[in-house]
Amino acid sequence: MRTPRFIALACTAAVAASLTACSGATQPQQGTTGGADFKVSPTSPAAKGPLDSFTWSLYAEPYTLDYALAYDYPPNTVLANVCEQLLRVTPDLKIEPGLAVKWTRPDPRTLVYTLRPNVKFHDGTVMTADDVVASLKRQMDPATGSPWGTAFKTVDSIEKSGPLEVTIKLGKADALFHEMLAASPGTVVSAASLAEQGKDYGTPKGKLNCTGPFSLEKWAQGDSITLKKNADYWDKKLVAKSESVKFTFVEDAAARANAFLSGTADGGYMVPSASFAQLRNSGKGSLLFGPNTAAADLAVLNFKGTLGDLRVRRALSMALDRKNIVKAAAGGVGVPAKAPAARGAWALVPEKTATHYDTLPEPVQDVAGAKKLVEEAKATGKKVTIATSSMAPEISVLANAVQAAGREIGLDVKLQPVAPDAYSSIFVDPAAREGLDLVITNGYDNTPDPLEFYQYLRTGDFGNYGNWSDAEYDVAFDRANTEYDPAKRADLTAKVQEIALRELPVIPVYEAPFSVFLGKRITGAPTGITQLYYPWAATIGAAQ
Repeated sequence: MRTPRFIALACTAAVAASLTACSGATQPQQGTTGGADFKVSPTSPAAKGPLDSFTWSLYAEPYTLDYALAYDYPPNTVLANVCEQLLRVTPDLKIEPGLAVKWTRPDPRTLVYTLRPNVKFHDGTVMTADDVVASLKRQMDPATGSPWGTAFKTVDSIEKSGPLEVTIKLGKADALFHEMLAASPGTVVSAASLAEQGKDYGTPKGKLNCTGPFSLEKWAQGDSITLKKNADYWDKKLVAKSESVKFTFVEDAAARANAFLSGTADGGYMVPSASFAQLRNSGKGSLLFGPNTAAADLAVLNFKGTLGDLRVRRALSMALDRKNIVKAAAGGVGVPAKAPAARGAWALVPEKTATHYDTLPEPVQDVAGAKKLVEEAKATGKKVTIATSSMAPEISVLANAVQAAGREIGLDVKLQPVAPDAYSSIFVDPAAREGLDLVITNGYDNTPDPLEFYQYLRTGDFGNYGNWSDAEYDVAFDRANTEYDPAKRADLTAKVQEIALRELPVIPVYEAPFSVFLGKRITGAPTGITQLYYPWAATIGAAQ
């Protein structure tokens, strides 16, 4: 499946006036819900030796390997091992230098990045400031069509200021921009290869020339993608333990579970929740859970319809049986969500997680109270249309639960079946939202900074699917985004979260840890969502 999501553009930790690497970690967690025990930790046991190769299962074939267009789990899962960013997010959600060895902020609107010396691309050429400038500017070019382009909305200029130095000028203070440079917006590729490949770049016909621990060997369209070890990789701590990795594409959830059980796939992320119990009891490997910044939410798409009345949005939220939804949609591995941005999104300053997220009240089901609100709003019998899709079992399960909850409180909830490709279009094409009131999203941050999520509810933002607008919210967000101190910014983000919870442009439902299955012959994989940008395949090796 391709998991729908709020657009997530940023990735690292914001910093104070003199920038240095900053970090935030999530502590291992555990829980019991729906009868399922689970523990969350950032890594699997370390590898005990090298491997010739291993096979990794993706739930879909990447639609591109162009870093500027990679905007979903399958392409980013592959690219994380081939291309790298100026900054890096580690498995425990800490921020460290990547291709930029250090950075400074001489004033609130200037960032200066010093590049790591003697870093080689896969063709043996050495990375320079020219490559960085070309890579970043390409994302800003409308001709590229990058969904990450809005990450650069405050950027006035990106210039080479030395052989290994790049200076970025902002039009206004923007705490989130620096964070973006650990996700796709901060990717560095060979400028020469971009020019040489042209329209073939990122396609099965083209080649990639990056700096990561693996290089692209072959993309057999419709069958597999093979990476080979980069023996000349600059980071000696992450030299690949395997000589090659083969990615296979299995869209059917049951077939994917069978691939794990049969050993035709050694492992894979985002394991189908319906297979959790089967895989746990199979003796064929380990089902592990890692840190996640994602939450399953209901995004309101139409504020001129039934859900335009805040009382109706509150009523629908109150009517949801979140604990049973966790059982049915997440295999019992998860918890009801307290806010639109998940707990894991608050990991930038761990103590602030306890202060601003853990203290939020648990959502309580109150059908009688919800029905009363619907009556007060004179919405009894009014229609609410929610999109559903065969893209993923979780979507149909949650859509059915929303329908049942809505009908119980007097709303006429209609399910609108949408084909998988069309479902994805809801998040990029306003025309695809016509006639819909609600859509199920898997909103996640690329960073442990919750402000990243909440930027997409600001008036006019590309990710504000329902065109919700609240002046108080916009002012609170803008204030937080001008604060470069992470702890102070977290305090300001709490106000943004408060308004979002009060007004419910997005209704939080549940959050679940990230999942990975490792067959008995391999180990060493990071377990969490940072696999989207961290070179996770490099750490996988033999289990014995």
